[in-house]
Amino acid sequence: MQEQGQKKDVAVEKKPQDNGRRKFLKTAAAAGAAVAASASVGPFIQTAKAKTTVWKMQSTWDAGTSGYTLFEEWAKGFIERSGGELDVKPFPAKSVAADNNALFEAVKTGVLQGMNAFTLYWAGKIPASVFLSSYPVGPDQPAQWDIMFDALGMKELAREIYAKQGLFYIGHVQHDANIIHSKKPVNSVADFKGMKLRVPGGMVAEVFQSFGASTVSLPGSDIFPALEKGTIDAADYVGPAVNWDLGFAQVTKYILFGPPGLMSIYQPVDLMEMSCNLGAWKRLSPEMQALMEEQVKVFSAEHFLGIQKRNVEALAKFKEAGSVVNRMSSEDIAAFRKNAIPIWFNWGKKSPDAARVLQLQLDFMLNDLMGYLTPEDIKGYSL
Repeated sequence: MQEQGQKKDVAVEKKPQDNGRRKFLKTAAAAGAAVAASASVGPFIQTAKAKTTVWKMQSTWDAGTSGYTLFEEWAKGFIERSGGELDVKPFPAKSVAADNNALFEAVKTGVLQGMNAFTLYWAGKIPASVFLSSYPVGPDQPAQWDIMFDALGMKELAREIYAKQGLFYIGHVQHDANIIHSKKPVNSVADFKGMKLRVPGGMVAEVFQSFGASTVSLPGSDIFPALEKGTIDAADYVGPAVNWDLGFAQVTKYILFGPPGLMSIYQPVDLMEMSCNLGAWKRLSPEMQALMEEQVKVFSAEHFLGIQKRNVEALAKFKEAGSVVNRMSSEDIAAFRKNAIPIWFNWGKKSPDAARVLQLQLDFMLNDLMGYLTPEDIKGYSL
């Protein structure tokens, strides 16, 4: 999971006769941000007195990390922004649901009303989810994912897919690129052979396995002890900010980035999501549903920009602590693409939904606007 790109402004329609209840600050585009805008929304003014609805939402971020503090701040401010109609109670990882599988089930069954999670964690339950966040040598700029979700129909596909699980996909959350911390240097794909590596599973794991690595999936809080004990040699996780919070500088020496200008080639735009129990969503008023969708877009921008600021600060701390940054080469990108494309199609065949999402992305990558693929690249492959 990792995080260059284009600028995209998100305009929020201001409804007439709205009594100024949603007055957005000017959105600001940021280099490399997908929804590169940050906004603040004024209180939602209720038209009639209503009992406050309480939503319990758990994040996959550990308490105290940069990611969780940003989520917690957003959630705690929701009751004011909704005029008291909806109160979002935030919980860190493992506080209600003990692991990612339990989190999915807790939201599905209504024990929790919502979650802020990494979409890739659902690969075993929803094969299409591997294409709802970045994957090896796929679209690598945040704006490209905003375009696919918000302009090309991928959000509607995601909602249709999640509804089959009793969930509602509110929206994607721009986060970061994923990088690898290791005890020994990695200078090319050849160095992955024989390495014990933590990755999120799914397609990402299979691509690293194709280079000879043995992989394991661990939640963020379990990575430090695994590195400390030598259970694993290296770990992919998010960007410098959170990885510094988790203490990775104490148990590793090397950090692996993609080529200059690209933090990662295997998960360059590691998206999170805001999703919720489908029944809980339907019980919200239409106005509150609209506010929640708007607020997820606001949070996506604020989260992305907040993490990037902390990344700059944290990388300086890593270097002061003695960490060494290595970068992959253009030859490594070619090797990843060669190994990844057949794995894309294998995952695309795991379900009709996965095939639909991958086809949307293939069409986009083949379009000259992107030019990431040529027909020759995927010759002989089909869905």
